[in-house]
Amino acid sequence: MFLRLHSLLFLLLTLNPSENIKIVVRRMESRYRSARTLQATFLERYIENGRVARVEAGIAYFRRPGKMRWEYQSPEKNLFLVDGKSAWFYVPADHTVTRVPAKDSADWRTPLALLAGEMKMSRVCARISASANEKPEATGNVVLTCELRGEEPGTHGRSTQGSSASPNESSESVFFEVVEDTGELVRIMVRDPGGVGVEFHFAGWQADPPVADALFHFNPPPGVAIVNGELPATKSGINP
Repeated sequence: MFLRLHSLLFLLLTLNPSENIKIVVRRMESRYRSARTLQATFLERYIENGRVARVEAGIAYFRRPGKMRWEYQSPEKNLFLVDGKSAWFYVPADHTVTRVPAKDSADWRTPLALLAGEMKMSRVCARISASANEKPEATGNVVLTCELRGEEPGTHGRSTQGSSASPNESSESVFFEVVEDTGELVRIMVRDPGGVGVEFHFAGWQADPPVADALFHFNPPPGVAIVNGELPATKSGINP
């Protein structure tokens, strides 16, 4: 999962919680909506039962409409790419690439597709509130709870953005940590019912970097086998 204008910080502190959240969400959206392409470095942490099981890092790109590219650089090189129709996961060391329709992908990174879309939180979240359980990593940041559409009965198609009541922060929720007075996205957390989760930490955001459209198309190298189906669990952050 973009806040702006330091001069509004005092105003935020004087508003009721629901109004605070509405302003935060509007800032969060406006910060990233104007750019056609976004780029950032990321640190990805896989967590099992409160323990960090694996850490990966690289560069992520987002382009409208509906394209993403994640270049993993450590501890090993691999690529996750969404070209608008298909999601691809390529592991050079394995000489294989997995392809699945983007709309069917259950990969951890899928909620981040909003950065390559209209940048409307209401398209992803049925309900948004300040998190009661997740704490920000830095002073001046705020953590928002996103209750995903379709996760709770009766919430699909209904936006309660800005509600002051805390939703049931189940493990299916997505949490967005943003800098309150600038709108910068610094962290996204996804929780799984089995006690497994993933965190994406972002830094060095760039708006409209000089990136060719070819970067968002995948052409399998010679000799690489294409496997059609769901992304492998061992490669999508479920099992380290």
